[in-house]
Amino acid sequence: MDWASIDWAEIARETKQTLIMLGLSTLFTFIIGLPMGILLYLTTKGNLLQNRAVNLITSFIVNVLRSVPFVVLMVALIPLTKLMVGTSMGVKGTIPPLVIAAAPFFARLVETALREVDRGVIEAAQSMGAGRAQIVLRVLLPESLPGLIAGITITTVTLVSYTAMSGMIGGGGLGDLAIRYGYQRFQTEVMIATVLILIILVQVLQMVGDRLVLRFIRK
Repeated sequence: MDWASIDWAEIARETKQTLIMLGLSTLFTFIIGLPMGILLYLTTKGNLLQNRAVNLITSFIVNVLRSVPFVVLMVALIPLTKLMVGTSMGVKGTIPPLVIAAAPFFARLVETALREVDRGVIEAAQSMGAGRAQIVLRVLLPESLPGLIAGITITTVTLVSYTAMSGMIGGGGLGDLAIRYGYQRFQTEVMIATVLILIILVQVLQMVGDRLVLRFIRK
């Protein structure tokens, strides 16, 4: 393999594109997925906003979006993506399908984290006159913080693989680079370089997430 033939400037540029996609999609996934997960939890039987109809509809939407493979979902969302951001290519065109795919996944993790909160703590807050909003903001979210951090870590790692898959339809970033050079032009060294960068990225994200979880568990 000829490592000297690799255009490291292009790899650095595509790595930057991947980080931009990852950062923005993680941000919007959190913004959308957190309230969706809270709604799933609160509307289940016996909880503060018990509502079977709302829970079933929300759960159905989440399950449908989670069941579609990302590559298929990305292709299916091309018309919507173009309507939202004006293009289905590059970083801009990849972020909407990334968020639509990851937000339901994160919502389920949020719901699971909230279920781990001791109901006795919630009942104690209710007995002291705390309202629903206060219970969510001052009891549920703080008590479930380690689980929420673990959830966003898992989601972010999943998004790394999604950004790589987006290269199959011109999504940009390292995935696009690996397909154009490593697969279509048989430049194995480019494929190996992009894979190594993705592995390092995942390891760093997981390490940071694990340390944050341990920090807040100790508190």
